[in-house]
Amino acid sequence: MSAQVSYNMATKQVRYEALVKALHGDLFRYAYWLCHDKHVAEDLVQETFLRAWRALDSLKDEKAAKSWLITILRRENARRFERKRFEMSEYEEAAITDTKSTSSEQEIENYWLREKIAQMPEEYREPLVLQIIGGFSGEEIAKQLDLNKNTVMTRLFRARNQLKEALDNTPKVRGQYNG
Repeated sequence: MSAQVSYNMATKQVRYEALVKALHGDLFRYAYWLCHDKHVAEDLVQETFLRAWRALDSLKDEKAAKSWLITILRRENARRFERKRFEMSEYEEAAITDTKSTSSEQEIENYWLREKIAQMPEEYREPLVLQIIGGFSGEEIAKQLDLNKNTVMTRLFRARNQLKEALDNTPKVRGQYNG
C-alpha cells in the first residue's frame, strides 16, 4: 500500500511540475494584466498553483489545464478584493501608477491601450483580455465565463469596435515633431 501511495504522489508531482513549467508564463502575463503589479501578479500565480496542487486530481483532461488554471486565477484575483478594502480612491491609485516615465512611443501606445481596455464594461473587457493575453478561442472563453459562444463572439466584436472607435477619435499627434 505504501508503494502505491508513493507512486501516486510521484505521478501527481510530475503532472504538477509539467503544468507549472508549461503555463507559468501565460498565467503571469494574465495576472499582471489584471493587477498591473509584478509582485501581486507573482502572488496570484503562486496562490493559483497552490490551489491547483490541492485540486489536481479533479483535472481529468490535460487539454483543459490552461482554462482551469485561468479560472482559478480569476477567482483568486476576486478574493483579493473580498479580503482587502482599499483606503485610497481609484483616482489616487491611478495617479500613483501613472508616475512611471514612458520613454518610448510603444510604451505610450501600450499604456493608452491598457487604459481604453480598462475603461470598457467588464462584459466586454474580460473576454477581450482572455483572448489577447490568454490566447483563448471563443469557445474556450465561453466555457470559462459560462456563456454561449455566440454571446462571447458578439462581445469580442463589440469590444474591438469600441477600441477602434477610441482610436479613430484620438487626435493624431504621432510624429508631429519629427519634421
